[in-house]
Amino acid sequence: MVYSAFNAASIDAALGAPEYSYWFVRRAFWPMLERFGIVVPVTDPEREVDTVRASAAARGEDSIFFSFEPPHKTALGLSCRTVPVFAWEFDTIPDEPFDEEPRNDWRAVLRATGSAITHSRFSVAAVRRAMGPDYPVWSIPAPLYAANAPYAAEARAYQPPTILHLTGIVIDSAQVDLSVFSLHRSYSDGLESLRALSRFLAEEKLRTALRVTGVVYTVVFNPIDGRKNFNDLLGGFLWAFRDVEDATLILKITHFDPVRGMLPVLADLAKHGIFRCRVLLIHGMLPDDEYRDLMRLTTYAVNVSTNEGQCLPLMEFMSAGRPAVAPLHSSMLDYITDENAFIVRSTERLAVWPHDPREGYRTKRYMVSVADLIRAYRESYNVAKFDPQRYAAMSRAATASLRDFCGDAVVEQRLGEVLQANIATTPPRTLTPAFPGE
Repeated sequence: MVYSAFNAASIDAALGAPEYSYWFVRRAFWPMLERFGIVVPVTDPEREVDTVRASAAARGEDSIFFSFEPPHKTALGLSCRTVPVFAWEFDTIPDEPFDEEPRNDWRAVLRATGSAITHSRFSVAAVRRAMGPDYPVWSIPAPLYAANAPYAAEARAYQPPTILHLTGIVIDSAQVDLSVFSLHRSYSDGLESLRALSRFLAEEKLRTALRVTGVVYTVVFNPIDGRKNFNDLLGGFLWAFRDVEDATLILKITHFDPVRGMLPVLADLAKHGIFRCRVLLIHGMLPDDEYRDLMRLTTYAVNVSTNEGQCLPLMEFMSAGRPAVAPLHSSMLDYITDENAFIVRSTERLAVWPHDPREGYRTKRYMVSVADLIRAYRESYNVAKFDPQRYAAMSRAATASLRDFCGDAVVEQRLGEVLQANIATTPPRTLTPAFPGE
């Protein structure tokens, strides 16, 4: 059985909401889980899971429940074996109850479930620091390699003039007066301008054709998530390529509200004044074929996040042979190397757990050096334009690294270990946590 808070019917309206990416992780895992048994989606774990388990047991079948949610939202009190599958990007896990929710002490939840899956060695280490070195937790990334590797042969260092057709709201810095979104203008003026632009594009049925060429950098992110650090992403690009006409940055924005998702980015763009490089903002849930076209057109994938649990878009683009401009920290330690990326220096800073309303400093984040980001942008541009052989080598290295990280063979083996540990050797049990003080 598999569960995530969002499903195919609700994800379009939930992009950018907390934990929305768990649906994409569940979707990626589904075909792999089908290699081991029948996969049953559930929408209400507390009502459905034990009913499905009892029905399976009557047929002589065993069952397991994979909860694609953070531990503090994982259903407990079930008789079915439960395995939390969660992304985590910090070096400590919540180890104390807060906000009147005992499950916020993840240790109690993980003791109750008895095992867990996360998506990187970095987060495995964080779990074991709290649970002990022998706690059964596996690093199993979403199996994204096989679906994207076929596009590696199309990786190009310098993109020829290409028409990109997109269904969604598209704002081209070369075609829009960005000053309307400037901080020197009133907030309401900028808001109304964006709404007017959105209405106009809606009337045009949101079908846009763009001519793109040169060295193309792409990032898929939610601007409302402060960990994505879009201010440094934009500032570094604009300072690196202010007068370079054939450098393009594509920002694929994942947030259900185009106003909330795009206005902060446009306001940040406006403060940089006039520039000759190009920035494209794309909002909307792209159909799969258009997303692949965006990938084909990309020279480099970009990430400047302060932390990552695994970063699905970066994994997709690198599986497709697109080298990266990215820092080396958190989950990216598993697949970013000098051979497949232009690594941006970063330094540790104090941070808070994202769902902790007390905002106490109990963990770390990693801030990139903007000066080094500018250096990485410029070096990557020079490689793309003047050293296609090195680009081709980096493209091959990206594909090879992601095959070793999230290829089907790796994921299947580790899922088999999870099933063996939970079904073959562990009897059914009721998941009653021993919360501190009880």
